[in-house]
Order: sequence, then structure tokens, then C-alpha cells
Amino acid sequence: MSNASSTQVKIVTADPSGIGLFGLAIVTLVASSQKLGLTEGLSLVIPWAIFLGAFAQLFASMLDAKHNNTFGMTAFGAYAFFWFATAASWLTNMGVFGEELAGAADGRQLGFAFAGYLIFSVFMTIGAMETHKVLFFIFVLIDLLFLGLTLDAFGIAPHVFHTLAAYAEMGIGLLSLYGAGAAVLNTHFGRTFLPVGRAFGIFKK
Repeated sequence: MSNASSTQVKIVTADPSGIGLFGLAIVTLVASSQKLGLTEGLSLVIPWAIFLGAFAQLFASMLDAKHNNTFGMTAFGAYAFFWFATAASWLTNMGVFGEELAGAADGRQLGFAFAGYLIFSVFMTIGAMETHKVLFFIFVLIDLLFLGLTLDAFGIAPHVFHTLAAYAEMGIGLLSLYGAGAAVLNTHFGRTFLPVGRAFGIFKK
């Protein structure tokens, strides 16, 4: 008689927050430079939107799924697809997919998409309160970004809200760079090298 034996294998997956936040940081820095008039055109914003804003965050989303991290998976995944769609919208407006599509583009449709993302981001901001304060303030800036984008797309005080979106996006980039550095170095050194602030502890004890 043979005795059956089983072996359990534990697969360790690295925390993808660093690469996800880095992707978010770079694309928002590049995109905000165009909104603020520091750079011109979208030709060299689009590659960063696709590869850093979209693919880097999608990669982080897939790894967070393996961590059973619903919040991280949803956040990185949703914003990854935002940047895919944004890059495609820019390409459409530039006539890459044909002049007929470019000529028929209605920017108010983007307003509805931005409004949906604003509502989603408010929900995620509530969730971020129970992660750490750096992430919470990144989401607050994301809320301001989508507020500005939504109202700008609908033509409501476009100069004011375009400027609001631009500065909020620049803030997202800078704070996300810090968050990415903290995610990597705190894990690498096994201690708090760059503080990120404790969770608020309001909804989740």
C-alpha cells in the first residue's frame, strides 16, 4: 500500500505598486506639460500614454489580481484603459483613422466619459483613505483632474477648468513619483525609508 503525499507550493508575487505608480507619474507629467503650454502637440505624448499610462498600469493591475487586491487591480486596470482610450481619441482627432472620423468627433462625448471616471474616482478616493495618505492625495488630485476635464469638455469656463486639470495632473505626476519611490525603497530596505502616512482608520479598523 502506498501513502499519497501532497506538496504545497507558495508562489510569491512582488508588489506592483511601484511600477504602476511610476507609469501613472510619467504619463501625467508628460501630458500636463502639454496642457500647461510647456510643450506643444500630442505626437510625443501618445507613446507615453500607451506604454506608461496604459501598459504599465495594466501590468500592475494583473499582478494585483494575483495578490487578491481588488482595490489595486481595479484602480490600475481602470486607469490603464483610460489611457488606451485617451490615446485612441487623440489619434482620431489627429485624423490617423481618417478625416471622416476626425470631422465627426464630438468632444462632449468625452465629457460623459470623464464624468463617469470622476464618479468612479470619488469612490476610489474613499477606498484610498484606508491605504495610506500619499495614495489618498493622489486620488484627490485625480478627482480634480476629472472635474476639470469634464467641465472643460462640456465647454463650461473652459480656460479655468482646463488650467485646473493641468495643475492637478502635474500634481498627480509628482506625488506618484514619490509614491513609486516609497513603494520600492520601503520594500527593498524592509523599513519605512520614505513615509507615506498611515490610513485614516475611519471605515476600516
